[in-house]
Amino acid sequence: MKHKEDLAKGWIMKGDSDLATIKLTINSDGPYDTGCFHAQQAVEKYLKAILAFHGEPIPRTHDLEEIQLLCIKWIADSDFRDLSLEDLSDYAVSVRYDFEFWPDLNTAREALLIVNTVRVIIMDCINV
Repeated sequence: MKHKEDLAKGWIMKGDSDLATIKLTINSDGPYDTGCFHAQQAVEKYLKAILAFHGEPIPRTHDLEEIQLLCIKWIADSDFRDLSLEDLSDYAVSVRYDFEFWPDLNTAREALLIVNTVRVIIMDCINV
């Protein structure tokens, strides 16, 4: 069985892969729904890294707000508590199944800002 630090590192590496995809999408002509989907995925994986690092069970959900609540006891940063992840949670499903949801470049950029914020907070909380 892997150590909890190794599991956390794995989650971060997978999140970083999603982050790279967001950046590629934003620096192109799209499709920006793909960038938004990967933004949700990156944040989900960074949050799950915190849980793994502390030996907590990893929930099988894409609901970022639910995962955020599980992480609050491990993250002292007040900005994290105030961070709204509702829109990103929707990107897990909306971009795949809502055929009228076509986010623009600005929406994808806003999603990237949230990902970067979450990543900095998470990396400040764990050393992997």
